[in-house]
Amino acid sequence: MSCDVITTFYKAPWGKTVRWVSALSTGVLLWGGASLAGEPAPLRWLAVLPALILIGAALFVIRSYAIEPEALAIRRLLWTTRLPLSGLQSATLEFHAMRWSLRLWGNGGLFSVTGWYYNRTLGWYRAFVTDPAQTVVLRYPKKTIVLSPENPGRFLSDMTPLMIRTSGNS
Repeated sequence: MSCDVITTFYKAPWGKTVRWVSALSTGVLLWGGASLAGEPAPLRWLAVLPALILIGAALFVIRSYAIEPEALAIRRLLWTTRLPLSGLQSATLEFHAMRWSLRLWGNGGLFSVTGWYYNRTLGWYRAFVTDPAQTVVLRYPKKTIVLSPENPGRFLSDMTPLMIRTSGNS
């Protein structure tokens, strides 16, 4: 069996930030929805909004990451986002890489930290993160991606041979 058929999976554990933001936000949204349910009919429809926010955020949750022969797969609740390994210039472990980031568009911690962000160190980047303290930064020629797989050191050591192989084919 060649190494081209091996896929390595990594969990996407929730860090403290995601756990706290998710718990607090869920509580506030459920309380808000329940309190609006008793309002007069013209306002009652607003009770649906908190549930829609929770469902929307849950759809974008990151369940796991998988290193495939040609791509890195980010597994969500209902779909998978694939990032090609070809063109990947570097992958580094950078703890707290998202610190002091500004969110352009995305989710800041309700079940995950995802979307488009900016900070002085990374510039503009896309995040697929569940633990902002344990981050891996992937640099492509025209984009930067931030992830947070379990055991980031092992994740990087498993990616390195594939990065070398795919960069040699370019």
